[in-house]
Amino acid sequence: MHQIIDIDHIVRLYRTYAHDLDRVREQQRELLAPPTSLKAQLDDIEAEITYLLLREARPETVVEIGTFHGWSTTWILQALKDNGTGHLYSYDIVDHVARNVPERLSTGRWTFTQGDARENLEKIPDTADFLFIDAAHSASFARWYIRELFPRMRPGIPVCVHDVFHGRRPLPFTEGAVVLRWLAEQENTCFTASRAHAPEIHHRLNDVKRSLALGHALRDSRDNPMIFFTLR
Repeated sequence: MHQIIDIDHIVRLYRTYAHDLDRVREQQRELLAPPTSLKAQLDDIEAEITYLLLREARPETVVEIGTFHGWSTTWILQALKDNGTGHLYSYDIVDHVARNVPERLSTGRWTFTQGDARENLEKIPDTADFLFIDAAHSASFARWYIRELFPRMRPGIPVCVHDVFHGRRPLPFTEGAVVLRWLAEQENTCFTASRAHAPEIHHRLNDVKRSLALGHALRDSRDNPMIFFTLR
């Protein structure tokens, strides 16, 4: 039976990996400062949950669609490094990430392909154990990965999709609206720590973080709009 991603599971992961997460947060904080001055796309909680799920799942193959400057890429690679196993395959139409990922993270565990993922479907490993999506946020892009990418993936893998819940519900005709409707049709659920959509969960996780001395923010934004679910 596949692990259900819910608040109790996430709290357990925070407590299990608190020491490692504290170290990684400080390493990520350094990447925000010169000379790297990395631009962060993920908010703190959603980045940390991604790291924690990766630590727990110990995937051999991770697929990341959408890297931009590399904030999510470095978080993923931190988890693979700490696991001592796994390889990340990243795809984006721009190559900013190639200049920003430290060699200590990338060497031997990262492959970057520049180009539209929709035009490189055959290059995306169908053996992925973990899927991270933060690219175009259009309805058409969501329909593409639901119809073309998801069927190539194995059931049971964790999936992260960014920028879904900036508000209590996604705007119509957006990626978020499409993927949530698809999840409902699959009778599948998702987890989010979105401050707008799930304020109780957001507050509880902040309380847990403070209790573990992980409360100091890396970045100012606290929307945490990402959703997490298990592919069926």
